[in-house]
Amino acid sequence: MSAKYAIGVDYGTQSGRAVLVDLSNGHEIADHVTPYPHGVIDEKLPVSGIELGHDWALQHPDDYLEVLRRSVPAVLQASGVAAEDVIGLGIDFTACTMLPVDAGGTPLCFLPEWKDNPHGWVKLWKHHAAQDEADRLNAIAAERGEKFLPRYGGKISSEWMVAKVWQILNEAPEVYEATDLFTEATDWVISQLTGAFVRNSCTAGYKSIWHKQEGYPSQDFFKALDPRLENLTSTKLRGDIKPLGSKAGELTAKMAELTGLVAGTAIAVGNVDAHAAVPAVGVVDEGKLVMAMGTSICHMLLGKEEVEVEGMCGVVEDGIIEGYMGYEAGQSAVGDIFEWFVEEAVPAYVKEAAEKDGVGVHQWLTERAAQYKPGETGLVALDWWNGNRSVLVDTNLTGVVVGYTLLTKPEEMYRTLLEATAFGTRTIIDAFHNNGVPVEEVYACGGLPQKNALLMQIYADVTNREIKVADSKQTPAVGAAMFGAVAAGAAKGGYDSVVDAAKAMARVREETFKPIPENVAVYERLYAEYRTLHDYFGRGANDVMKRLKALKEEASK
Repeated sequence: MSAKYAIGVDYGTQSGRAVLVDLSNGHEIADHVTPYPHGVIDEKLPVSGIELGHDWALQHPDDYLEVLRRSVPAVLQASGVAAEDVIGLGIDFTACTMLPVDAGGTPLCFLPEWKDNPHGWVKLWKHHAAQDEADRLNAIAAERGEKFLPRYGGKISSEWMVAKVWQILNEAPEVYEATDLFTEATDWVISQLTGAFVRNSCTAGYKSIWHKQEGYPSQDFFKALDPRLENLTSTKLRGDIKPLGSKAGELTAKMAELTGLVAGTAIAVGNVDAHAAVPAVGVVDEGKLVMAMGTSICHMLLGKEEVEVEGMCGVVEDGIIEGYMGYEAGQSAVGDIFEWFVEEAVPAYVKEAAEKDGVGVHQWLTERAAQYKPGETGLVALDWWNGNRSVLVDTNLTGVVVGYTLLTKPEEMYRTLLEATAFGTRTIIDAFHNNGVPVEEVYACGGLPQKNALLMQIYADVTNREIKVADSKQTPAVGAAMFGAVAAGAAKGGYDSVVDAAKAMARVREETFKPIPENVAVYERLYAEYRTLHDYFGRGANDVMKRLKALKEEASK
């Protein structure tokens, strides 16, 4: 019997990538990245140039199909693997990334009558313009004593499905009426591959307030939000919800021609990028926190019991691995903060020096930041450049740096930003660990752990935990391929469960990052300062950030 393979397609914020994986050992045979032609649309719509408001972030759904058109054929060609030996395909996606479609499954922005209406487009995960709706939703849910609220750390995020849907209803009721279904982008792409629409339990559970035992919140709750939303879940959020690892369907003849795969190839239900990474690092039981580190960080953890943890993004039965409660928390900006600093706040001499040395600016800054001891910069920062996802769940919070002097150097600032994101992760770990969901081991995957050893050492020192790093550079895509193999099943050369797939395919590096005791001691003191600032600005003692944001919006009208 010839070797069998699966393809995982990982849809990120700026690009999508396909990875072809050997199912016997998890080795990546070929990978290919397709940058999204339209990128992140956060200032004006393509073609029409219609300007967007504050905190908007959209995407073009055809960019997702472009990944299939380009990257899937590319990995087949590069690998030389026969299409008939690829037995399954899985995808993962940023979430909640949602879009309105008509009765034929066509995104509204593809239609002439809606292409110039921003609400007809994909709302990316980091679209934060539904904060008013999220605030009202949370207030009404708390007032009514809705039992779902504690499962999400006490707050539903503006990034999630219901807040975004409600924003569309409030600001563009005509778009709401024209919408047949509001769908996660991951489910929409699966529907394009298979010709049939199904929802996945991961995004339904974490992003759409769905519960395996109880379903969606009641009609009375939605009516309390807005009488026009009373029947939302039975109409525009309708659809079968299938657990992770399920087979969504088979590749259509049309999509087989587009991708170069064989019609009838098993297609797994959609997944979330970070969640797909968990089995890919071999985590299939409790006590092990996985950080998917990139532009943001998603923190995932398995537990046996459902408990309340402040600021968690959600706890979903079977949400990551079947048989466990899957816990999620997150930081809404990490790599994005480092990128902002390099693009917007670094003096010209740094860029010139890096170019002279033949290295990138990030590397130049990291090499110099590594020469400082913990505490030596005299700086501490709050990592809220894109709001706070956990534990405060407030997108109206912004960044803070304390301790600047006339002698502060760019590399000191860079190190401080690295440390700030580590403190944010420490806050999340403490929230879980101190509330009955133990964190004994930490795993890291994604682009950042592969690139920046200083960052990972800081995280080990700040959390006082050893950190293991994924061997793959494309961990979510490998995880997506695992689920594709499970959709195909063992009889066809795949696996009958993701636990079986992880045993054969998961890989972590031998090298780990261990905490250095003297660094741990200093970071304990710095972290105390971080938490003082965190609670002062984040828990209502001083809402200056929100007042400044309101002034900014007033001034720009």
